[in-house]
Amino acid sequence: MKSLVLLFLVVICGLGGLGQKLKPKKRSNGEEINFRTKTKDVCTMSMSGDEEMKLRIECKSQGMSYWCEFTGKPSVCRAFRNNPKIYWNQIAMELRKLPHACESTQVLKTTMCQKAPTETVMKQIAAGMEPEDLANQDKSVQKTSTSMRGAEKSSVKKIGKPPILPLIKTAQHGQGSEVETEAMKLAREHCWESLHGFCSYIIGIFRG
Repeated sequence: MKSLVLLFLVVICGLGGLGQKLKPKKRSNGEEINFRTKTKDVCTMSMSGDEEMKLRIECKSQGMSYWCEFTGKPSVCRAFRNNPKIYWNQIAMELRKLPHACESTQVLKTTMCQKAPTETVMKQIAAGMEPEDLANQDKSVQKTSTSMRGAEKSSVKKIGKPPILPLIKTAQHGQGSEVETEAMKLAREHCWESLHGFCSYIIGIFRG
């Protein structure tokens, strides 16, 4: 009886070890690979997901940073299941040959999965720049608007205030008209009709 129990335990342990050998290698999920592009952009690519995987690439260049994301099912490829690390290293090698890691890279292919179904190909789904780059663009817009406001102020200063002299002349002309009206009224009251003009002139001199 004891021999049967021992034999049963040996068989179970042997099957367990065989099961461990048949398990596929762990995928490089969550790992990061650092690389540089042809123009020396410093980039990092990170992987996540299980059956459908997501690849994110983030790069920093001179005075700017950019990113892009890819998605696909490389697990369908048998070579990927056997050694996913080589798969991602091959993608990094292809990206090193490019001047920009996210431009003109709508799909990412590898030689080890060249004959695999098309769903294994990693396709680009999104791309963009980091928020600090957008903030720099906003600053340039604000600077442009400020310079425009300064130009408007300078143009207003050049135009200057309207002259005051015409207003004074108008006021003086109005006062003269009132004096002439009163002089003509007095001339009509106290002078003959034929002398109205002469009398109003004399009266206007004395009253003006």
